[in-house]
Amino acid sequence: MGTLSSGLRALAGEGVLAPRVYVDANMPARLVDVMRQEFKWDVLFVLEDPALRRAPDREHFSRALDLGRTLITLDHDFLDDTFPSELSPGVIVCSAPDERWLLRLLRHAHSHLLHEAGAEMPLKGRKVELTMDSLA
Repeated sequence: MGTLSSGLRALAGEGVLAPRVYVDANMPARLVDVMRQEFKWDVLFVLEDPALRRAPDREHFSRALDLGRTLITLDHDFLDDTFPSELSPGVIVCSAPDERWLLRLLRHAHSHLLHEAGAEMPLKGRKVELTMDSLA
């Protein structure tokens, strides 16, 4: 009998698991849908969980690590030393003027940051700020 992980890996394809992300409340719901449908990410969106929707940033940071998920946010507070990199679940902070640019940043994260083969938490211990300059 296999493990849950091995069963999911078989469903997802040869050795590839969908990136597991924890998306905080400031991300537009339409883009969460894109993460799920187009990118096929495993998304925990805090607005869908009444216990998490009003949680403080510290709890989101800790919960993402506990759940083995990369935290995706628009909140620049996560770049502060209050959230130490060495304890980070992997954080992506996006800065974009509108949803169109934000989608471009998420596509960049999808193709360049979150699909490291075999990595459950590819950015663990790192914080990345994605801006329009990141696409240049």
